[in-house]
Amino acid sequence: MFRKFVYLLALAREKHFGRAAESCHVSQPTLSNAIRQLEEELQVPIVERGQKFEGFTPEGLKVLEYARRIVGERDNLRHELLALAQGVTGHLRLGAIPTALPAVPHVLTPFTTRFPHIRSTVVSLSSREIQRGLDEFELDAAVTYLDNEPLNNVRTLPLYTERYHLLARRDELADALIAQGAVPWEKAAALRLCLLTPDMQNRRIADTAFRMTGRTVEPAMETNSIVTLYTLVRAGTCASIVPGQLLTFVPPHPDIVALPLVDPDLSHVVGLAYADRDPPPPLAKALAVAAADADIAQRMAISVADAMIPWRVAIR
Repeated sequence: MFRKFVYLLALAREKHFGRAAESCHVSQPTLSNAIRQLEEELQVPIVERGQKFEGFTPEGLKVLEYARRIVGERDNLRHELLALAQGVTGHLRLGAIPTALPAVPHVLTPFTTRFPHIRSTVVSLSSREIQRGLDEFELDAAVTYLDNEPLNNVRTLPLYTERYHLLARRDELADALIAQGAVPWEKAAALRLCLLTPDMQNRRIADTAFRMTGRTVEPAMETNSIVTLYTLVRAGTCASIVPGQLLTFVPPHPDIVALPLVDPDLSHVVGLAYADRDPPPPLAKALAVAAADADIAQRMAISVADAMIPWRVAIR
């Protein structure tokens, strides 16, 4: 039964019988027959059949939900048993919203120091993709927003407070505005902007701030990459709205200014999230314990404060 569920999950992931069979290292007839046997055992149609894979029936979606849960719990059991015998082991799968990627090394460093034998994979995802990944056992943990559009059924550990800055070339802003040391969101709305794509929560936060000032912004460019925002600003293509974390890994540039955005003065908490299961997933629990013991929240606050000093000097 476990094997059939694994085949079903592969089909859901690949959306193609041949690719699903290849990912499971079996022939396509073997995979197809296993799913037919599953339909016979459960006495419901699972797959919408045609000349190619066309999706799952409503009953199939329910079976898929249980398959993810059962296979995920089996994996957790294996990790628990290995942890009892050998200590924490396995492969950590960590998702992160793009604006939090600069924070990931702060989270992983104490973990990998404590568990150097564990392999880690980090993927950049939207907060909605993170919710799906945690629900479907595809992620062990994530770094994402905790207080804005909060995730469901998760345990959390706050890491830092995200604040927002206007990043622009110096020659695109009035000297008087630069001298003020901060920019109202309403003034930023009048600039040619490049913003993150609407599927990114950071973009929805920015849109909310603009609406609070009575403005609606149509950006000149959109991207799902926080690094691309910086490179476009540096090239003089546009200005952008960026989190303070970006400024911790890009050096100040004489032609670029980073000004805090005010009126409204928005901030949101970003932290570690993992599925609220009992017992909790071993790798996620170990990551959270390592992060808490290392007092990452304080370290990151100091990191951002230190990074902002040369940017403030550059404004003058």
